Amino acid sequence: MSSERKIVRVQDVMTQDYAMVDGLTTIRETLEIFKARKASVLIINKRHDNDEYGILLMSDIAKTVVAQNRAPERVNVYEVMAKPVVAVDPQMDVKYCARLFENFGLSTAPVIQDGAILGVVSYNDIVLEGLLV
Repeated sequence: MSSERKIVRVQDVMTQDYAMVDGLTTIRETLEIFKARKASVLIINKRHDNDEYGILLMSDIAKTVVAQNRAPERVNVYEVMAKPVVAVDPQMDVKYCARLFENFGLSTAPVIQDGAILGVVSYNDIVLEGLLV
C-alpha cells in the first residue's frame, strides 16, 4: 500500500461559476448578471491585447458600494475591481494553490492558460473537491 498522496490539480476542482463583463458595466447591471448567471465571481475582460483581466467578488461590492452607501447605478465595475488578477495554472497542485491563496490573501482566482480563462477556483473548491478525491 502506497502512502503517496494523489495529486489533485486545479483543473480537477475548478468551476465555471463566473461571468465575464466589461469594466464600464455598472454595479446595478453587475448584480443582475450575478443573479441571472448564479455566478460567484465576475471576471472583467481585457480592453485590448496589452491589458490584464480584473476580478470582482460580492465581498468587493459589499465593502465598496453597500458599506459606503454608494448608488449601484452610479458606480462602474472598474472602480471596485481588483486588477491585475493573480491567476493560477490548471496544472497546479491544489496544495500549492491553497498556499498561494494564503500568501496573497486570496479566496478565489481565475484559472488561465495561454491567456484564456478556463474557469475559476476558490478555497471552497480546493477543500470540498480536492480533499474528497
